[in-house]
Amino acid sequence: MAVGCPPPAVRVEVLGPLRLLVDGTGVDVPGPKRRAVLALLALSEGRIVTVDRLVDALWPSQVPDSGRQALHNHVSRLRGHLGAASDRLETRHDGYRLVLGDGGLDLAQARALLEAAQHDGTGGYDLLRQAHELWRGPVLADLTGVEPIAAAVEDCARLRQDVTDALVAQAIATGRAEQVLSLAAASSAADPLREPAVLLLMRALAATGQAPRALHTAREYRRRLIDETGLDPSPALDATEHDILTGTAPAPQTSPPVPSPPSAAQTPRTRPSPPAGSTAGPVPHPGDPATAPAETIATTQPDAPAASGSPAAPATMAPGGAPRATTLLIGREPQLRDLRELLAAERLVTLVGPGGVGKTRLALEVARQDGAATVLRLAPVTDSAALAHALATALNLRVDRGDVLSACLAVLADHPGLLVVDNCEHLLDAVRDAVDTILAGCPGTTLLATSREPLGLPAEHLFRLAPLALPRPGEDPAQVPSSALFLDRARRVRPGPPPTEEELRTVAGIVRRLDGMPLAIELAAGRLSTFSLDDLNRRLERSLDLLAGGTPSPDRRHRTLRATLEWSYRLLTADEQRLFRHLAVFPDGVDLDTAEQIADGLGLDSDPGAVLARLVDASMIEASFEGTTRYRMLQTLRAFALDRLSASGEDDAAARGLLAWARGLTAWVGTTLDSRRESEADGTLRRELPNLRAAWRLARARGAVDDAAAVITALYDAVAYRDLVEIRDWAVELATDDALDGHPLAGEVLGTAAEATYHRGDYRGADLLARAGLEGPAGTTGAWHCLSVLSVADLARGAYDEVVEHSLAALALSGPHRENLGIAALATAYAGDTDEARRLNEQGLAGAVSPSMQAWGAYVAGEIDSLAGRSEAAEERYVRAVELARAAGATFLVGVATVGLLSLRARTGRVREALGGYREVIDYFARNGNWTHLWVTLRNLAGLLRRLGDGEPAALIEAAADRAPDAPAVEGPGNAAPGPEGAGPRGGAVAPDVPAPPAAGRAAVLDAARRAIERNLSRTARL
Repeated sequence: MAVGCPPPAVRVEVLGPLRLLVDGTGVDVPGPKRRAVLALLALSEGRIVTVDRLVDALWPSQVPDSGRQALHNHVSRLRGHLGAASDRLETRHDGYRLVLGDGGLDLAQARALLEAAQHDGTGGYDLLRQAHELWRGPVLADLTGVEPIAAAVEDCARLRQDVTDALVAQAIATGRAEQVLSLAAASSAADPLREPAVLLLMRALAATGQAPRALHTAREYRRRLIDETGLDPSPALDATEHDILTGTAPAPQTSPPVPSPPSAAQTPRTRPSPPAGSTAGPVPHPGDPATAPAETIATTQPDAPAASGSPAAPATMAPGGAPRATTLLIGREPQLRDLRELLAAERLVTLVGPGGVGKTRLALEVARQDGAATVLRLAPVTDSAALAHALATALNLRVDRGDVLSACLAVLADHPGLLVVDNCEHLLDAVRDAVDTILAGCPGTTLLATSREPLGLPAEHLFRLAPLALPRPGEDPAQVPSSALFLDRARRVRPGPPPTEEELRTVAGIVRRLDGMPLAIELAAGRLSTFSLDDLNRRLERSLDLLAGGTPSPDRRHRTLRATLEWSYRLLTADEQRLFRHLAVFPDGVDLDTAEQIADGLGLDSDPGAVLARLVDASMIEASFEGTTRYRMLQTLRAFALDRLSASGEDDAAARGLLAWARGLTAWVGTTLDSRRESEADGTLRRELPNLRAAWRLARARGAVDDAAAVITALYDAVAYRDLVEIRDWAVELATDDALDGHPLAGEVLGTAAEATYHRGDYRGADLLARAGLEGPAGTTGAWHCLSVLSVADLARGAYDEVVEHSLAALALSGPHRENLGIAALATAYAGDTDEARRLNEQGLAGAVSPSMQAWGAYVAGEIDSLAGRSEAAEERYVRAVELARAAGATFLVGVATVGLLSLRARTGRVREALGGYREVIDYFARNGNWTHLWVTLRNLAGLLRRLGDGEPAALIEAAADRAPDAPAVEGPGNAAPGPEGAGPRGGAVAPDVPAPPAAGRAAVLDAARRAIERNLSRTARL
């Protein structure tokens, strides 16, 4: 490019098929992966897109080994497509950034035009027309299989809806209705239950002299809404009809543009009326939707949950006040039965649970079956002073003078029965006082309350309502309540043939992701009017947004899942909200100590324990008492809390809190694993692994090498003695990070990564990493890690003198309580000196403290006795090692000790026990993906199969093991224990000199091994 020339203009268009223009000329971008990279970079609008995010988007199921290199190649080719503008595609330390100037992205242009139109009353129409014309067809239709792009496509659809509504409204306001009539009709037809689009179409028709068609449109909409949902439209439809009939239809508002709320406002089909011949009638009161101004209802009524087996199912009121639901109650039969039995024995039962779990729906069903129950709905009551008036309305009682509550008590005392008080949580103090008064003054009245937290009265019996049961493996999803509810509601919006088995599996996955929450399930099923089942499943990661505007419900507070959760959130104090937000960064919940630690770190004004208890009482978190006490959030609540965390600007503080917790926890785990309390630390580590995973990924995404190194080095024992393959992968990943160079923990990290690499069967790689760790300032712990790995890598290749040398050097750094004397003892025994080996191991056993070190010493003793021909003593040692290691959670030791025990039993003629044991061990290692030790086990099995005359599968196994990169080496004299199938802890038997069969895959090897075991078990049973 010539000096002084401006850089070429680059424009990416996504509102249709993806298009790249450089200096106004279209450039072809071939290949779906490359096009996806371009789309993701453009949609980020100048922000850095990390390599991890791009790789996860391109390969969501499993990233191939060459994934990162393939991504780099696509980026390099994109620079080629950009030509002279290639410098606009920047490489940053953790990802890539595409810099587009003003007008460089049509999506950003559309948003800017919409915003400008809102502030330009005269030119708004032209701006909106320009924005609308930017859509060229289906948005990125060939790329919607990429999850982040699919989410962006939804956002584009919502933006187009806003632009369309604003354009139609502006056209009507400025006398251009004729020009947008077809557009208004198409917008309404695209979503026939979206009321704003219907209202705009009606006004456009009226403005073009077609009032009869406008009124017909209203009638059709009302009929469709009732038929499909059982609901009435909002008062806005009545108002629009009235304006059209009287010729006074005003121009719609144009700033801001018409929003896109759920399809319809949700109001009861009918209202209660006094019994025939009665002079009593409902008394208007503050908060009653019949008398409150529309704007008051819209701005002061928080959104609460509804439903039970299904959320707020549409219901009408029968003459006596009993509800009549229009949808089936699904999956709540046991709870319904238990509630009815409980109400027969208790005077006050409070149905407690989180928003959307179905409390209201279940309570209404109890009232319906009662037949004479009175239902007091408190959702629309926003003033505690209005509670008595609301009760009078529920009783069809008019009070002209005197105390309203006293009059209600007189009626209740004269008419014993069930009183249902629904949605108490936002008026808790007033409800508590009123219920206490009713209990004292009306002995014949039984009360069923629904609330997100207890009322706190002595007579109260709590009934906690859990989400619907989820499908378990092997169950028919259609017979499980959560799936059955989804299928029932789905049939209402998309009738069709019965679901296939594959579709049922998808439904099971959806309801699991939604925690079995009835409200979320109903809303999700309602979205099938827009999405296919597979599309819905893929997009549910954004469930709070996706579930907005689904199938309507009769209560405004249930229109969206987000609004339901917002209702509960607003009832919390500032301290409670803050702790709720910060606990959300823990995906698998926390124990009591952690919760209080987080609360202390936030500097709350209230007592941390009291705040936590309040969150449990308010059903914002769940307390589980299985084993240790655990506090968890449902995933829908956690997603909401994370949104609130971001909105409050506390992301960074919460991230630091999570990383500090991870460092503290792993430091404790690392120390405690090396003590008598090892089993306690093992249990904590396994329990907290999901949270540690989140902390690890956060540390890596933020480039927090200090945190990552502290976590991984503290978990050296977990890497060495536990089949937690994921943690081993973390260690190897961190060892390749350039930011580790010169870090004070580099030696420890490399030693831990070397241990992890050794467990993969890559002894040469482990050796290289350990030596690299010793080259720098490793420190005492780092040097011990590296020397220990060198010793076991030497042991695996039969270099026994070097094993002893490295083990004794490590011993000088760690002391006798670790495994180093045992490793030296093994090498000495394999070299032929069992007496010296026994002396070394006994010295190590005397210093062993933790159960796993005691198990290690017992295992080494078993190996020594086995080599010395003391079979009975060896078996006792092996069994002891297995018992100790299993109790401590040291699964690696369980595996190697079991293999030693099985080899011994096979050599001593106990063939059936050995075969059965091999079957269990092979299944165990296969389930955990531990092929390094699985190859050792399979080689030992092959030796036994040869002794039994079954040479074909033995040869297949040995040939596959010889070729496997993660199979331990078998070189060196004396590497195998006595007997044709014997093996050391990390070695294997040398196969006889026979022609190798063709290479077999791992699945084929496992299948051959299992069939050989079953065949020989059957054969020995007949002998």
